[in-house]
Amino acid sequence: MATRDINESRFDEDIRTESSANQCPECDGRVTTNAVETVCEDCGLVIDEQRIDHGPEWRAYDDECERTGAPLTAARHDRGLSTEIGRGTDAKGNKLSGQKRRRLARMRREQTRGRWRSKAERNLAHGLGEVRRLASALELSDSVRDQACQLFRSAQNENLLRGRSIEAIAAASVYGACRCNGLSRLLGEVSEMARVAESRVTNAYKTLNEELGLPAEPVSPSMFVPRLVSDLECPDEIRQRARILAEQAEERGVTTGVHPAGFAAACLYKAGQEQGQWVTQSDVAEIGNVTPTTVRTHHETLDELAV
Repeated sequence: MATRDINESRFDEDIRTESSANQCPECDGRVTTNAVETVCEDCGLVIDEQRIDHGPEWRAYDDECERTGAPLTAARHDRGLSTEIGRGTDAKGNKLSGQKRRRLARMRREQTRGRWRSKAERNLAHGLGEVRRLASALELSDSVRDQACQLFRSAQNENLLRGRSIEAIAAASVYGACRCNGLSRLLGEVSEMARVAESRVTNAYKTLNEELGLPAEPVSPSMFVPRLVSDLECPDEIRQRARILAEQAEERGVTTGVHPAGFAAACLYKAGQEQGQWVTQSDVAEIGNVTPTTVRTHHETLDELAV
């Protein structure tokens, strides 16, 4: 019985043990510790208490299995909390019998029918899927993709989808997220990956910008220089000189109203000439998605500035 009482007392949270290692910092009194806190018996000062563990909640029972779930994401209409029914194999990778496969097919069909609680939720799922497709095609980061998805949600909450196609609003959300993050993406590039005409994406972006007040900064030619240099694999000397040319032209105000990628291509062409790297106008025009005439016109402007 004595052994049993001792073992039970070890798991009692209210049991107090005297701590002789430390004394009370206030009164040098006797300090006792239990499972919750360390307190002075004389003055009642709480010296230490149980701390909150801010680490992950899961525990790993073996090398492969962890008791955890996928994090919440704004890229899906249900924040990633819905259940996905697999196909063909079980959780261990074993093939299912024909009877179980037919049963899963019926369950999957019923889940698809009852997946949407409203038409608005179905439109949201379709729009977010389009945003994810465009972000993947444009090789955007996950943070930019999530911002675009949140922008699409805001557009739907403000009833901006009425009278407009979901694909156009999705493409405009991706372009707006790129503009807000200062990425060198043209509206034509996003529209090329979208399933609607560029004019509809332009109108959708104007609506988002006016109604939601996007903090988008004007696109400058200097933003496109690193991208063009990377596509042409030019050395660092040309990149630095082309960026200097673009920034000096921006300070003098000659880049207002011009095609930013075309002007950046002209700066790259001029920097290549100065460094002895004979980059042709057709090459930089193709990378900048402009015509050689546009590059030639902006190159003449740079010559007149003598920068």
